[in-house]
Amino acid sequence: MMNTMDQPYLSVVIPSYNEQKNISNGVINQVFEYLKQQDYTWEVIFSDDGSTDQTLELLSQYARDYQNAFLLRNIHAGKAPTVKSGMLEARGKWRLFTDFDQSTPISEITKLFKYAQEGYQVVIGSREIKGAQRDKEPLYRHVMGRGFNLLVQILAVPGIDDTQCGFKLFSAAACDKLFNSLKVYGEQKQRQDAFTGAFDVELLYLARKSKYQIKEVPIIWKHLQTNRVSPVKDSLRMLRDILKIRLADFQGAYRVQN
Repeated sequence: MMNTMDQPYLSVVIPSYNEQKNISNGVINQVFEYLKQQDYTWEVIFSDDGSTDQTLELLSQYARDYQNAFLLRNIHAGKAPTVKSGMLEARGKWRLFTDFDQSTPISEITKLFKYAQEGYQVVIGSREIKGAQRDKEPLYRHVMGRGFNLLVQILAVPGIDDTQCGFKLFSAAACDKLFNSLKVYGEQKQRQDAFTGAFDVELLYLARKSKYQIKEVPIIWKHLQTNRVSPVKDSLRMLRDILKIRLADFQGAYRVQN
């Protein structure tokens, strides 16, 4: 365990990979400023995916400055194993994973908590349903996202309009059960192709098999430029991995105990 403090109400897991620029922009300061204003206990876990720039040194400073901030150092295996590592290390009653660039601001957690308090154990942010706000998104990204979601609806998780939003909240029980059940994206191993784009699909596919009700909540989302997305290549790889998920299920890999 990283600490011996009492169980926090909320764990915020933030995966990182070469985030020096985002750190210099102050986005992480915004996370801490928001959390310090809340009346519940919390912890922040930076789960790093083998960064090669100054990310680790800079995040180490946050871990020194805040007794409830921690840094996990992982090999470069992709976002999925990195998020999994942080979520399973987390100790909160509720556990959120959120993107480092805060394209969805941490303050949107209040919208998810509303449904957590109603009994949902899996509550996910959505950029697609009524009430969501998308800012500055290029047309090609939106078309790519809608096309991928159509495949997801047909092949894996019907009824979920946005599986890919990186803002998802789980109860402690749901978190431990689902992340420990990942198969396609469950293994942490060094890899050059660290693509894990359909990881959220596997997670929600497992949630459905485990009979969890999934609540999709409209959130604010701002597009931030990145060179980590290749529309054609990534779409083909996501299709490949959705088929892997269905094959794993067919082979009996997801015998989840309810």
